[in-house]
Amino acid sequence: MNNERSDLEVRAARHAALADPARLRIVDLLSLGDRSPRELQNALGAASNLIAHHLGVLEREGMIVRTRSEGDKRRSYVRLVPEATAGLGPSAAAAARRVLFVCTGNSARSQLAAALWEHRSSIPAVSAGTKPAASIAAGAVSAAMRHGLQLPDVAPQHIDAVRADTDFIVTVCDAAHEALAGADALHWSVPAPGAAGTDAAYDATFDELAERIDALAGRLAPA
Repeated sequence: MNNERSDLEVRAARHAALADPARLRIVDLLSLGDRSPRELQNALGAASNLIAHHLGVLEREGMIVRTRSEGDKRRSYVRLVPEATAGLGPSAAAAARRVLFVCTGNSARSQLAAALWEHRSSIPAVSAGTKPAASIAAGAVSAAMRHGLQLPDVAPQHIDAVRADTDFIVTVCDAAHEALAGADALHWSVPAPGAAGTDAAYDATFDELAERIDALAGRLAPA
């Protein structure tokens, strides 16, 4: 007997998973950025055991994945699998005057994200860090050049020196997101390329940021 589900059965199961309003809301929230289970619990105003149930249903249908935080190891983040909702049209959308990308050192991920954004959207973008490094990482500069971009020749900046009240904040680092708790920032749980320090690690970071930025840029309107 063939135990593999057909494509039609997979699609039907995913539609069934989204038939619950709470799970559909979770997918809408995850469509723009990663969330911890606690953040989802707060957003939905639901009990932790109910959130765990809903996440279990979505995970069983291959619609979400979970990763361990690189900051607080006790935390995990939930990420939407892009292909799982193709054609389903999540309704989350927003508008912004400027996008502020934040990581810890403002030396790699946030710098690459801002440079990518400038080539994808007419909305201005800047970057900053919660604990700025002395300089932009050489690996990030090289990765940008390999992909036809150039990072600015500036020192990393602290978020307090850059942030405006109207900024649409996107954290691209788990530790930065956790440091800015309560800042209502969209979060992308992107692994730190400096941990490996290889060209492949920086290229993987670039590719992940490019994929996420492409998804957001088409749905973020100028304010």
